[in-house]
Amino acid sequence: MRFIQLLVLSCAALAQQAPIGIVRGEFVKSNSASGEGELVVRTSEGGDRQCAFDRKTYFEADNQLVTASALRPGDRLEIVADRKPGPVDCYARTVHVMDAASARPGPAGRPRLRQSSSPTESFAPRGELMFSGMVVRVDHEVLTLRTRTDGVKTILLRQDTRYIGDGQRVDVAALRNNTRVFIRAGRNLDNDIEAYQVVWGEIVRSR
Repeated sequence: MRFIQLLVLSCAALAQQAPIGIVRGEFVKSNSASGEGELVVRTSEGGDRQCAFDRKTYFEADNQLVTASALRPGDRLEIVADRKPGPVDCYARTVHVMDAASARPGPAGRPRLRQSSSPTESFAPRGELMFSGMVVRVDHEVLTLRTRTDGVKTILLRQDTRYIGDGQRVDVAALRNNTRVFIRAGRNLDNDIEAYQVVWGEIVRSR
């Protein structure tokens, strides 16, 4: 009986450490104090999902670094999320504004529409595959990743692959062996896996 209890507790602990993956939905609201807080998104299933963020969370809109205060209700968000201990188990590593609900004022006060980095990004964002694991080797344009469930994966690195370490945009040279990473990827025409975004860094408990 005790063995079964320990097994259940172990499974629960592993579930808490497992990555959530990608969360997409419309931004509803957020609260923030000193760069830390929670944001709420409404998913396509109609439910609200709450994710915590902090100073290491990377917010991006129009290919530029922004803050949580730049989000507007109705913005379509793509969140690369991880699990964290606490009442809010979802931790946002990166928050990407896919498009906007309405026009935004431009530099001269004229309305402008928020645009994505790709014409199809708003309705078919690149990279429907999500991997997490330890970096075994980064060799030229190839990343070797050891995953918990799928073994060793070979992932190609593109010229436009984005690297985000501890909430900061960095170069591939900052990626080290034995680093735990989260990768958003997809397959090219040759059916090889390509990385579009590589994220890593420590989770800081929100106060």
